[in-house]
Amino acid sequence: MKLAFLGAGYVGLVSGTCFASQGNNVTLVDIDENKINSLREGIIPIHEPGLKELVLENTREGRLKFTTNIKEAVQGSDIIFIAVGTPKNEHGEANLEFIHKAAKGIAENIDQDNKIVVCKSTVPPGTSSSVEKIITEITDKRVFVASNPEFLAEGRAVEDFLKPDRIVIGSEDNFAIEKLKELHSPFARRDLNKIIIMRRESSELTKYSANAMLAAKISLINEIASLADVCGADITEVREGIGSDSRIGKAFLFPGPGFGGSCFPKDVSALAGFGSLSRIKPFVLNSILKRNEAQKEVPYQKLHKLLGDESGKTIAIFGLAFKANTDDVRESSSVYLARKLISLGAKLRVHDPKAMGNFKGELKGVDITYTNSIYEAAEGANAIVIMTEWSKFRSPDFKKIFDLMQEPKVVVDARNLWDPKKIREIGFKYDSIGRP
Repeated sequence: MKLAFLGAGYVGLVSGTCFASQGNNVTLVDIDENKINSLREGIIPIHEPGLKELVLENTREGRLKFTTNIKEAVQGSDIIFIAVGTPKNEHGEANLEFIHKAAKGIAENIDQDNKIVVCKSTVPPGTSSSVEKIITEITDKRVFVASNPEFLAEGRAVEDFLKPDRIVIGSEDNFAIEKLKELHSPFARRDLNKIIIMRRESSELTKYSANAMLAAKISLINEIASLADVCGADITEVREGIGSDSRIGKAFLFPGPGFGGSCFPKDVSALAGFGSLSRIKPFVLNSILKRNEAQKEVPYQKLHKLLGDESGKTIAIFGLAFKANTDDVRESSSVYLARKLISLGAKLRVHDPKAMGNFKGELKGVDITYTNSIYEAAEGANAIVIMTEWSKFRSPDFKKIFDLMQEPKVVVDARNLWDPKKIREIGFKYDSIGRP
């Protein structure tokens, strides 16, 4: 099939590339000329395992191309995906400005009947209807508008797309449903029941609800970890106990410094905003967000308890991305921690395998020492805070790190990566999340 994606960001690039890998001809269009030129040269703007190789392969074989020409993309495609951003507005609700601009651009360039327009972006219920209204007010061509949300986890997005848990198609038009089922069939060959058909509003709400449910598990386990801290329980043991219940499961029950990234904070806030606008009081959704904001303070509180006055002290931060296997620092708890420590007069030495460039962009003008390894970051440090669960942080040379540091040699493990007994035996002053 001939596909177009309006928006060559995270969702558009991953989705378009994966569709191209199945033999479809895909055009990614974006208004950012620098991004498009970089993609043409094989420069991938995000770190996502396996993505670069797929982009280069499909570009080389002619199935994937990049342009700034929306007319070319729309008129050369059978199915047009809207994959533009939906950032938070000042009230925390989803800003649909780019969605509506994309809908207008599609309508102004459609040249024939029976095009399918698909909302791939994460949007509030009713957005597909507003897209349809914008398009039909501009053109008299027959257009089918559907919803097809993405369920991609950063750090494993390519695998998630190629081997999905489910594929949600929101439409009540048989023509659009059959075309989209055909398009997605390669990803559901072993189980066609993975393709779930529902009305558009249900599809849109499903995406928001999935992220809210996962965010709720994270906020709840973080709150339980705080209880474990004060009563002497071990959250690792508690996690085993509750995760063994099939109704709960073990996924997303790892305590940490709070969730971040481009999805959970924005989507939970947007769903809460949608509820408020609909005169529904979103008590639970707002509590998820409040717990998460409080959790960002926990690593600092533990650090301060062990280290005391931070002014003039050197502190190493291991991990800057909001989670492992990505370079995304949006809403990262490391950004919050770094700003707080700098404001208190601390000196920072930091390391992350992939996210240091984005972190520099987020903290422009801030005096931070960026290092090539955790050992270089630990050199001369009075304390270490582990903020991201990168695999290479799990089993380093602990004695080497100890020898590189200055007293009092504090470690705050906000990801529970290191064994408390072993680390304390070496001589570190150590604390983690919810472990005695």
